[in-house]
Amino acid sequence: MPLTVPVTNREHIRGATTASMTLLEYGDYQCPRCQQAHLAVKALQSSLANDKPEISQAFRFVFRHFPIVMLRPFAQYTAEVAAAAGAQGQFWPIHDYLFEHPLEQGNGALFSFTKGLGLDMHRFEREVAEHLYTKQIRADIAGGIQSDVNGTPTFFINGIRHDGDWSTKALLTLVEREWENRQKTLNSLE
Repeated sequence: MPLTVPVTNREHIRGATTASMTLLEYGDYQCPRCQQAHLAVKALQSSLANDKPEISQAFRFVFRHFPIVMLRPFAQYTAEVAAAAGAQGQFWPIHDYLFEHPLEQGNGALFSFTKGLGLDMHRFEREVAEHLYTKQIRADIAGGIQSDVNGTPTFFINGIRHDGDWSTKALLTLVEREWENRQKTLNSLE
């Protein structure tokens, strides 16, 4: 099934907002498989930047929230924390932290980390406590459900669902294949 809600510039985008290739993930910060996928995506981005700069410049990664609270009650909270940090321009640092420090989210370490980001902590704590971003997160979930997302992680490349392996090697192959297809299409139009 294709992605039903198109990517907009208001989303969490790592890379050029005008990139021609988009890898989109529906994820849950409490999902162990998402933690593994996070490392694979970071390695993919590093590999592209170091070894394939022409692809890297045309590539962007988009993250959408899909907390599965029936399995992981803390998932909604961490999505709200990420959204609140994102409202102050610090989405990607908190995103990385949540995936890379899963055991340090309930013992004060998370708030210590957010203070180090230079956030307005009064605003941040108020927005999390008031669940200000619940509607935004629910919109991500609803869009995922419309696109037949039923678990995490779920990836889409240029709007087409990828149900295969999401290791770094598999994602790199997928992105390279998409790049080659786009180059062939561009060449045929000339």
